[in-house]
Amino acid sequence: MKKKSTSIVLAGLESSGKSALFRGLTGQASGDEANFRGSTVICRKCHVSDCGCDVVDTPGIRVGPDTETTRLALNATHEADVILMVARGTHAVSEVETLLRELDLHEKKTALAITFQDKAPEQIESLAQIYRERLGIPVVVINARHLNPDARQTVLQAIRGAKTTPSAPALRLPELNTPVVQPGTTWFEHRLFGPWLALVSMLLLFATPIYAAYLMAVTLQPWVDERGITPLKESLGGLPPLLSTLLTGGYGLLTLGWYSFLWAFPVVMLISVSVAVTEETGLKDRITSALDPWLGRVGLSGRDLIPVLTGFGCNVVAVFQSRSCSSCTRKNCLSLISFGSACSYQIGASLSLFNAAGKPGLFLPYLASLMLVGALHTRLWHGKLSAEQTLPISERAFLQWPSLRAIGWRLRTTLKQFLGQAMPVFLIICVVAALLDHLGVLQRLSEGICPAMQLFHLPEAVAPGLVFSILRKDGLLALHSDGGALLGSLSLGQLLVVVWLGSTLTACLVTLWTIRREMGWTFAAQTAGRQALTSLLSAWLLSRIVT
Repeated sequence: MKKKSTSIVLAGLESSGKSALFRGLTGQASGDEANFRGSTVICRKCHVSDCGCDVVDTPGIRVGPDTETTRLALNATHEADVILMVARGTHAVSEVETLLRELDLHEKKTALAITFQDKAPEQIESLAQIYRERLGIPVVVINARHLNPDARQTVLQAIRGAKTTPSAPALRLPELNTPVVQPGTTWFEHRLFGPWLALVSMLLLFATPIYAAYLMAVTLQPWVDERGITPLKESLGGLPPLLSTLLTGGYGLLTLGWYSFLWAFPVVMLISVSVAVTEETGLKDRITSALDPWLGRVGLSGRDLIPVLTGFGCNVVAVFQSRSCSSCTRKNCLSLISFGSACSYQIGASLSLFNAAGKPGLFLPYLASLMLVGALHTRLWHGKLSAEQTLPISERAFLQWPSLRAIGWRLRTTLKQFLGQAMPVFLIICVVAALLDHLGVLQRLSEGICPAMQLFHLPEAVAPGLVFSILRKDGLLALHSDGGALLGSLSLGQLLVVVWLGSTLTACLVTLWTIRREMGWTFAAQTAGRQALTSLLSAWLLSRIVT
């Protein structure tokens, strides 16, 4: 019978360095989140062979708000064989006291890892020695972001030597003085200019990689068309009708499927790098803190911005990450993610359509409108936060150079998700679309919703693209099925309206299904209905303005 592995659970407050320590111990990425508040939203486990144990990375514990991530973290410690508490050396006294109060350490083997060694090494080491004497458990001082082999072995040794703690009342150490090292202030903390600087920085965070991805795709497309796709289509000209439809028809795997890869892959890759850099440097925390007062007016807090921004990479990941929101704001956050967070596949598809129509400049006003209407949509249906619901972010993040290793981990995980999960789903959509086209279903569907298209001054030929955008946001690429002829025939206003409808009419079915799993059928249906109403009304108004 196989021996059960020892379970080592990492437990600590937000931004304490748990995920970085997890990566250092296991050599594995903790997911596509790294080093920011509320980042790890699912407990992740990895077996470490040289200690014969399973290391579990838990969400950051937040004191005050009733978050799902805090519940997950506390529940994970119940099944642990060893609890490795993780606390920042710069705030060790308050964080350790919180962990001792919140965690159930009764008859649990425990050790303590104090991170941020580089901020005040002598003071932190002195404090660690006091903890060793007072708590009677192994205590190690490390720099979790740069865990070298010797430091890793020190942590593993502390885990092996973990001991049970005294009773909870004896673990409170109020007389200790913490060696607080406060991060320096920047323009982000300025009362007047800070929010505007944060807003501009947030826009650049996405605009720069999106523009670079656009340049990459628009350069590669003609070359790939000429050297690869066109010759391949010619060589497959003698295929049976059904097979020809599936491979080289208007919705075929070769004629439509590769566009998803060409336009989405650079966006996914470059946004992943951009977000990872801002997280590793601490800029993302500064941005969310600066925007916190503004976000309260649309029903969100600064911490809720993190899942919303993550939605620009993947809405499903963002829905899971919304577990870090308080119960007062989670529904608001999910509503904004569903409506206004344009995932990287949607961004890639929109860029492709605007470019094929010869109007790439439309992308920026489209994205700005998406953010603005998304904020209004959230405020309209959920209202602003009351003073009792607002918990200001008081701590500043340290600004530091990014870790190339952590960026590489994020990029590797993101590309794995894209190639292993996103692309297969879209290729299946291509097959389904080709079959429906072959059977004449798309033509009948277009005729059925023709009156609705007239309300928005749109031709019925755009109907198939709108249908497939409900299945998945890059389903908009179905409008590219005729090589761009349809897109080229649309006016500037019509193009903007059709992309707007395809983007906002509903979240993709995968996102709605995930919301249903997290919040139940009633909320998922309510979210979809409200979003459809906002989308149709805003699209109708937009069609009257620009067409």
